Amino acid sequence: MLYPDDMQDHYLTGKLLVAMPYIEDLRFVQAVIYICGHDEKGAMGIIINRPLHTLMFHELLQQLEIDYPENYVEVPMHQGGPMEVGRGFVLHTSDYITESTVIMPGGLALTATLDILRAISIGEGPQQAILALGYVGWQPGQLEKEYQNNAWISINATPGLVFNMNLEEKWRLSMASLGIDPKVLSLEAGHS
Repeated sequence: MLYPDDMQDHYLTGKLLVAMPYIEDLRFVQAVIYICGHDEKGAMGIIINRPLHTLMFHELLQQLEIDYPENYVEVPMHQGGPMEVGRGFVLHTSDYITESTVIMPGGLALTATLDILRAISIGEGPQQAILALGYVGWQPGQLEKEYQNNAWISINATPGLVFNMNLEEKWRLSMASLGIDPKVLSLEAGHS
């Protein structure tokens, strides 16, 4: 299979996937997805611009029977994707590292253990973090095909974009980082 230039060596691990305006799957309209892993076996990512309104951080801590102080900081929860919605992931800055933390390209980190939730709840976690339930997954070759069919564009994952808490603006800001105005994009290409 022929890969786009930015997939040649390391695939898209550590990049942001930004949904094109005409994406057909309603679950991914204006989605911005951090790609946690991408290789010949498939891909996995976390949507970073969908708030989770059905569960608050302190409620999650209670469900997991994690004690937290009265002055804890409420951490925004995200819908990470439609797969395994009961599974949690924390995408964060690399100032918090444990033996179970995976360092991602570009200096971000991913931790999926209860230890990070305990650390965050008492103010000893990473400086910036996104807590997501669920993830997005692609079978081998599926993401490459979607990418070649112009469903997605990829951009570098900067902390400013990843941790920007204005979730409604994250998609537009991601497009603007490439100098793209989504209003001028068309599904038709190469016609004059």
